[in-house]
Amino acid sequence: MSTQNRRHFLGTAAAALAGASLFPGRAAGRPILGRTPADLPALLGGIPVHKGAWPKWPEWRQAWEPSILNVLRSGRWYRGEPGDQIPRFEEAYAKLLGAKRCLATASGTTALYVAMHVLDVDAGDEVIVSPFTFIASYNAILMLKALPVLADTDPATLTIDPASIESRITDRTRAIMPVHISGMPCDMDPIMAVAARHRLRVVEDACQAWLAEYKGRKCGTIGDLGCFSFQNSKHLPSGEGGAITGNSDDLIDRAGSFHDCGRPYGGFKGKPNFTRGGNFRIQHFQAAMLLQQLDKLVTDTARRREHASRLTSALQDIPGIRTVRLPQNSTAVWHLYPFRYDAEKFEGLSRATFIKAMRAEGIPCSTGYQEQYFDGLLDETIASRGFKRLFSERRLKEYRDSFNELKGNREVCATTVAIGQNMLLAERAEIDQIAAAVQKIQANAGALKKAES
Repeated sequence: MSTQNRRHFLGTAAAALAGASLFPGRAAGRPILGRTPADLPALLGGIPVHKGAWPKWPEWRQAWEPSILNVLRSGRWYRGEPGDQIPRFEEAYAKLLGAKRCLATASGTTALYVAMHVLDVDAGDEVIVSPFTFIASYNAILMLKALPVLADTDPATLTIDPASIESRITDRTRAIMPVHISGMPCDMDPIMAVAARHRLRVVEDACQAWLAEYKGRKCGTIGDLGCFSFQNSKHLPSGEGGAITGNSDDLIDRAGSFHDCGRPYGGFKGKPNFTRGGNFRIQHFQAAMLLQQLDKLVTDTARRREHASRLTSALQDIPGIRTVRLPQNSTAVWHLYPFRYDAEKFEGLSRATFIKAMRAEGIPCSTGYQEQYFDGLLDETIASRGFKRLFSERRLKEYRDSFNELKGNREVCATTVAIGQNMLLAERAEIDQIAAAVQKIQANAGALKKAES
């Protein structure tokens, strides 16, 4: 039987079974044309590959409660009160990453904001950043009245394309913000080389990259400063929270002062307020939550890596699925597990219907990040009075026009499918079900395409 005839046969079978599901009196429970409901997409009336729930996130353990209650009962909750939870966490997290120092903050966004301030990013400056990221990366730059200049995304890695950075540098450029999105390390060597040539600072957005490694070093310890998030969905959660890591006592001490209303911190203690500042502090009970999850972070990370490797091996053999390429000698931690979807290899089936079919199989997934620079946020920015004072009309027009040059990012945004990190904590058999669902949809793409239209 030719491939074309075989596809027609499968499509006819799928349609027949779909009809049987709508009219139970027809061949109920019996195979149609030699196929069983388990062979066909759940979206067409077949049996889902996965039934039941995926691991819940975040996970709370009763054994962690006494430490939290001790902090709450003490009444010493905020950082300025005597308490050992925050300094203990900062020391432990720095040690875990191999960084000299750590400063805990209120969130990943505030960590980025504080880090860039102490690296002297100021109003009217420009910071080069990846466009494929959570909006907080943009917002932290905008909060400083600086311009987030977008380098392109490498479709093979889904991270910033180092080759696209240098052309974005102007006399206003102050820093580069590589984003280790989904816990996938950026290719840091060429980024650091560009920064060195142009005397630029580097702040790593490692808000999704706890324990990710690049050539033997943890993400967040390679640039001038690194920033992390402990928001509820993150691998190390405390509801909200963040951290700045670095190897410079001066930078961390300055960050400590700026994040605490300008109060003297570290090596600046004993001096009066010498700097501007805000309130970007973490609280002791949050640090107590984080401290007790560090060992779990290590074991969970190992499990996610093992299962991501297993899933990658299975998906690589499916036509139309492109898994992510990591930099050499690097390991990801998979806050999301993304892959790229080629509709042409799925009989023209749209990504939206592919995702709908995956969900019907019991496999939650999403599109990931979109071209959010077209969502209005940056248009509002360049139309604001403040940015019009800081930048020329010509520069703002050039900046807006540059969004159309991001061809790699456009491709990534149009083709990426991602599953959540909690699914990688499931059992091996359930990881295999993810690949099985993709295989089932691939085998029945023609029938799904017909139903789509």
